[in-house]
Amino acid sequence: MVDPVSYAVTWAEDEARFVGHALIVDRGLRLEGRDANAHVGRRSVRFDQIVSLETRRTNGHRSLLLELAGDDRLVVTSLDRPGSLGELTDRLRLLTDRPQRRRMTGIDLYWLPLGAGGHSVRLNGRVYEALVAWTERRKRHDLYHAALEVRVPEGRFVVEMTPNRADAAAVVADGAVGARLAGRFRLFRYEVRRWRDGVIPDVAEAVESPRLLSDDLDCARRLLELVPLVPTPIWGRDELRTGEMWNSNSLVSWLIARTGLDVESIHPPRGGRAPGWRAGIVVARRQRTAAGVGTFVTNEHRPRRPVATAPRRSVSDDPGPRP
Repeated sequence: MVDPVSYAVTWAEDEARFVGHALIVDRGLRLEGRDANAHVGRRSVRFDQIVSLETRRTNGHRSLLLELAGDDRLVVTSLDRPGSLGELTDRLRLLTDRPQRRRMTGIDLYWLPLGAGGHSVRLNGRVYEALVAWTERRKRHDLYHAALEVRVPEGRFVVEMTPNRADAAAVVADGAVGARLAGRFRLFRYEVRRWRDGVIPDVAEAVESPRLLSDDLDCARRLLELVPLVPTPIWGRDELRTGEMWNSNSLVSWLIARTGLDVESIHPPRGGRAPGWRAGIVVARRQRTAAGVGTFVTNEHRPRRPVATAPRRSVSDDPGPRP
């Protein structure tokens, strides 16, 4: 995230000249001020709209000329301390160069310790892993679950699987937990969220994260469009006969595989295990085989009833969390 920095400036739009400030925010430059008649003027310019930057002297004052996409231009003159225009120009050049622009678009993977921030979930996870390790006659591993953060020009989105909540904002799919009949009750349902400006719970405890999976805009958009199409079998069961139960790790690995990224090269942190990860890969591979490369087929399992409180939304229409 870009630290907000403000500069006193003037700028012109049409025939009006505004005096106010320029604020560098997370995804661009924001201008706010008033003209001679006290009319409010606002202008926002995204970093990816800036084609070139040039400083010049106009009427005895140094100005910054921004050439924008669509043959548009903007001239900003500093009213701030000496050197502030050069500082503003340097910061904008840093944020609009090609490497930085790539970082503004991407898919990041987060590995979170199972039960991060919650004692009971962590304890249950340890008991589960101890039983599995004893059954498989191997040593115990730390357990992790995965979440994704996707950045596109339309915004930043968190993709995750969560317990059913009263707030249905950003929910694009849901499913039953433990048993199909139990899923009739809210307590026994999970949700798949594509959450604009969302927050990954306990992200501060993430290990070896974030991992950039791709900075390709087409890949990022494709992944977001796939989220409502994810299979929704019973959580914690191997309903799709993949050899592993279905859970949040399955959701993430399925999305990565269906997007066309190299999911086989992704592994949990050293000494860790991600139950359910393989299930998502197996289902994605089946679908690609059935449909042919580059074609998507209907999910292997969808809920028997539609999710009344969570209609499907396009990426651009997703409102994000409610206040």
